[in-house]
Amino acid sequence: MSGYRKLSRTASQRKALLRNQVTMLLYHGRIITTEAKAKEAAKIAEGLIALAVREKDDYENVTVTAKVPRKDKDGKRVKEVVDGHKVTVYDEVQKEIKKDKPARLHARRQMLKVLYPVKEVPKEAAGKKRNTKQVDMVAKLFDEIAPKYAGRNGGYTRIIKIGQRRGDGAMEVVLELV
Repeated sequence: MSGYRKLSRTASQRKALLRNQVTMLLYHGRIITTEAKAKEAAKIAEGLIALAVREKDDYENVTVTAKVPRKDKDGKRVKEVVDGHKVTVYDEVQKEIKKDKPARLHARRQMLKVLYPVKEVPKEAAGKKRNTKQVDMVAKLFDEIAPKYAGRNGGYTRIIKIGQRRGDGAMEVVLELV
């Protein structure tokens, strides 16, 4: 007996499918899929959420000094001439950052092994590359999802049956975060 469902796919296809479903579940909060796929994706998502809940407060705030380019009113970098060359002018800025402790850093890397990068496209720029931004799914797990489930011991997902699919009769379900 195997410890997981093979879903009639090769290992690489199955891994890619489940990674995509878990990423979309955590990004959107719910997905519609078949029952077998939902049960497998729920296992992986539960593990990631449990990891995030366990390590959500394991960081320290550190103040660092960063060099930031000075910008004019149009948002362009300010340049000045030094020895006949144009050089960008930098300002030093104090920034407060979260520095992960080793256990949280390890958890972050474990999550990155599973989660795909997500690009968010604004509605008015649909189909265009402009104004798209990368969503940090690990930060979303630590900052938004984990605090929501801090007092809960497991059971972060729910599966609701919605009936059979018209084409092949497979049982469709809604997999959602509780």
